Amino acid sequence: MVETAGGGPGDGTAEVLDRPLPDGVRRRVVQIVSDGFGGLTVAELPAQLRQYARFAPNRRAKFAGNAMAAALETDPLFRQRIGEKFREAQPELAGALDSGSPPPAADPLDVAAAAYVLRPAGWVKLVTAAGEEAQRADAERADEESRAELERLRAELTQARDQTRAETERLRVELESAKREAESLHRKLRAALSDVKRGEAALRKARGEIDGVRAEAQAQVSAAESESRRLRARLGEAEATLEATRRATREGRSVEDMRVRLLLDTLLDATQGLRRELALPPVSVRPAETVDAVEPGRMTPKDIAARALSENDPAILDQLLALPQAHLVVDGYNVTKTGYPQMPLEKQRLRLLGQLSALAAQTGAEVTCVFDGAELAAPVLLAPPRGVRVLFSKPGVTADELIRQLVRAEPPGRPVIVASTDREVADGVARAGARPVASAVLLKRLS
Repeated sequence: MVETAGGGPGDGTAEVLDRPLPDGVRRRVVQIVSDGFGGLTVAELPAQLRQYARFAPNRRAKFAGNAMAAALETDPLFRQRIGEKFREAQPELAGALDSGSPPPAADPLDVAAAAYVLRPAGWVKLVTAAGEEAQRADAERADEESRAELERLRAELTQARDQTRAETERLRVELESAKREAESLHRKLRAALSDVKRGEAALRKARGEIDGVRAEAQAQVSAAESESRRLRARLGEAEATLEATRRATREGRSVEDMRVRLLLDTLLDATQGLRRELALPPVSVRPAETVDAVEPGRMTPKDIAARALSENDPAILDQLLALPQAHLVVDGYNVTKTGYPQMPLEKQRLRLLGQLSALAAQTGAEVTCVFDGAELAAPVLLAPPRGVRVLFSKPGVTADELIRQLVRAEPPGRPVIVASTDREVADGVARAGARPVASAVLLKRLS
């Protein structure tokens, strides 16, 4: 029997393997453990291996290989029991290892695995030698396989070259045959083209003769039809010109009538308002009263200047909006960014339009608010408030240009007030006959 882990100096349990077990040796060790595993009771097994007690040997080696190898390495008692089972199964190999002379004809992997389990003196050398022998055998086997693969590839290369030469020769023969056939077809094609050209020439000659006859027969009819079409075209042009002239006359008259009627209404309202404002008596003016002079108790120009309102007084806006047929045009973003620029654009628009709606209801004036369409990221879904016309400039047109277009569209003489701080807008509308008012004045009036 082999001594236990506490054996004497001749025991190999004190030796330590300084490298991992070769794969072949490890597989044989796991198989030895699996074979001896079945001869032990559950109580004799380490705790971590008892769950595999009922497994078949092959299944046990497959699923518990790592656990058995670890237990064999760390549990000397378990290793001793497995060694005893191995001695019972292979007494000749075990005896040879105890005597220090393993059989020369034995498989080196079997000898190394048995030495690893039994741990005789010098077992580390046996395991190491078996690992080296296995590596040499693997290298020789790989070398043989490489040489065999090289020979196979050489044979395949030679065969491929032969096939390539044969295929090349076959293709060359086919190419020569195709060239000869193509030359024959080219000759036939040239002959056919020559026949076709002769036929086409004869056909063109016949068609020319037929066309000459047809042209001579239809010359008078064509001339008559051409003259008729020319006359009909001139008649159509004359009718279209007449209709366009009539339509332009109607449209111009309609627009001009609208402008004259609006100007007339403005003059009538202004006259009535002026009569009420001045409280003129129904008596006609006497010629003597037209002479320029200062009457006793009458206000001088100096007194009138003293009563004039400041340009920044919001009361001046009320006076302007009180004029008959007054039209207030508001530069929307110019006003909102002057009064409350910190708010989002949507809230700026809603706030200004709400205040303008209240102003329109108070004064009865026509109110138009213009916003720059370039400020929009998307079309605005907005219900205009009562009494306020809301306009956005088209792409490529600024709000300033749209305001100038609105002022130019009004008839001369109608009071138009434009609220904007933009000096260019103010100067432009002033030249067009409108009255510019600063945005701050409108904001004061709205607040």
